[in-house]
Amino acid sequence: MFIIEDKGGAIAIMCASLIFLGTWPAVLTLLERRGRLPQHTYLDYSITNLLATVLIALAFGQLGEARHNMPNFFSQLGQDNWPSVLFAMAGGVVLSIGNLSTQYALAYLGLSLTEVICSSMVVVIGTTLNYFLDKRINRAEILFTGVACFLAAVILGSAVHASNAADNEQKLSGPTNSYKLGKNGGRETRKQVIDKDAPRDMENGASADYATKAEAGTAEYLIELEERRSIKVFGSSTYIGLGIVFFAGVCFSLFSPAFNLATNDQWHTLNDGVPHLVVYTAFFYFSVSCFIIGIGLNFLFLYRPMAGVPKSSFKAYLNDWEGRQWALLAGFLCGFGNGFQFMGGQAAGMLLLMLFRHCHL
Repeated sequence: MFIIEDKGGAIAIMCASLIFLGTWPAVLTLLERRGRLPQHTYLDYSITNLLATVLIALAFGQLGEARHNMPNFFSQLGQDNWPSVLFAMAGGVVLSIGNLSTQYALAYLGLSLTEVICSSMVVVIGTTLNYFLDKRINRAEILFTGVACFLAAVILGSAVHASNAADNEQKLSGPTNSYKLGKNGGRETRKQVIDKDAPRDMENGASADYATKAEAGTAEYLIELEERRSIKVFGSSTYIGLGIVFFAGVCFSLFSPAFNLATNDQWHTLNDGVPHLVVYTAFFYFSVSCFIIGIGLNFLFLYRPMAGVPKSSFKAYLNDWEGRQWALLAGFLCGFGNGFQFMGGQAAGMLLLMLFRHCHL
């Protein structure tokens, strides 16, 4: 079994995970803004996310000789460790729901604000929970000074979102050359309609023959983006996006303490003599439950969508190959990013893991 022997190696592998964890949300945002249905994207993402977990468990969890109280991956699968397994799976459930909520929050708040608010909430809540689980071994006056800074980021990020929403509403209420107000106060569609069968412009997400290049931030740009994207946000309340991102932040806040309990058994739920779950076994169960919840909910959303997304079907999902390679890549990035952060956290500690995980914003 592969074990990181020093904190320097742990920090190095955690830094590597930042690249992966900071990239996959941007890929999902790109696909949504190009019009790919979020249900299709998340189904692809879930498959490769689980595949990355299996590769990590088999490659690293079986590498090298087993140690005392640290058996290899396959050895632990048959042990009586179900209390810890359930903690790991609970962590996967809340992470999956958090990731799914983030996919919709990205449409309402944008990538930068979603990451700032959600990640800051995770640090505030998750760090506090892990501090008490780890029996207060860290210096509270230093730790919670940093946590207070993240709390300030949550408040400021919420204020920025409200300001941006008001600014966009003002832009859209003014006259433009290419658009006019509809009867219900919304915008009529563009006079030059995009031909869905025309070749796609991968840079702008619209037909290359019909797309215009409106200046970023203008009313024309906002309306063109709204026409292309799969999650429509015009006319929605400012608080919808904030509500989704706060819900996602709470879910994300719980997965790290659950994983901490799964690997360290602070509540002494295991029988005497049963080894704690090693990080690879815990990560495997964690990701299996994440996969089941993600697949199940998005199959439901194919036929009963949320946030005004169009209905789809399993057949339509199978036939939707546009952007699939990017969704599959996002799953690999998130899977390896999570795996590397837990491997580093095993040596560096869960509190350091929490802070590193959310430096990618």
